[in-house]
Amino acid sequence: MAEFIQEKEFDYLQAGEGHPVIFLHGLMGTLSNFQSQIDHFSAIGYQVTVPQLPLYTMPLATTSVKSLTKFLKSFVDFKGYEKVVLVGNSLGGHIALMFQKMYPERVTGLVLAGSSGLYESAMGNTYPRRGDRNYIAERVRDVFHVKEVATDELIDNVFDTVSDRNKAIRTLAISKSAIRHNMAEDLPGFNVPVCVIWGRQDAVTPPEVADKFNELLPQSELHWLDECGHAAMMERPTEFNQIVAEWLDRTLPKA
Repeated sequence: MAEFIQEKEFDYLQAGEGHPVIFLHGLMGTLSNFQSQIDHFSAIGYQVTVPQLPLYTMPLATTSVKSLTKFLKSFVDFKGYEKVVLVGNSLGGHIALMFQKMYPERVTGLVLAGSSGLYESAMGNTYPRRGDRNYIAERVRDVFHVKEVATDELIDNVFDTVSDRNKAIRTLAISKSAIRHNMAEDLPGFNVPVCVIWGRQDAVTPPEVADKFNELLPQSELHWLDECGHAAMMERPTEFNQIVAEWLDRTLPKA
């Protein structure tokens, strides 16, 4: 069972003991997005942490992918982790890539699922219609191929975000920052194992994005999940966990 911990400026879930694996949620994501992964990986010998990214609490002038990456560095330092595996979905994948660029000595491996960093289509320069829950519900469902994942609770969370002017402005700032921080020129220089897991029906970061990641990253392997959209860890948790567990077994230095 994961424990919710609040220490200093950090709110996070933690479970298990072993090599640290940090899960990073996306722009509209929450800690619960990784519930299946917390349960699975904490039970097979890893210390799992899921930090709450300060998407809506940073000063607006510094709200960016780079600032979120520096926040992650401060979390890794706070936890005393020497080296970590980073597993990121959507914006979380982009932060993982930026962390590898800025602090490569602290990373043993990356897992990318529907990651941004090469292609951004989610919002562009506009924001969804505020105050229209039905419209927001349809947009949330569009993210998933397995529509049941878009629960009323998840839709309500997104609706609350887009209805809050402060959160809406910061969401746009992060989206624009993601476009500016394109990683295409950085990826060929990454000396780290990368597991790329992608839904074939991902409409947010289409399948060709996964092919491009696999082409540019020197030590990557690409795994496809059928009948799956943008959030593989939520839509196909059993298959996702198996792929990552087998990859970790091959990748991490043995004790």
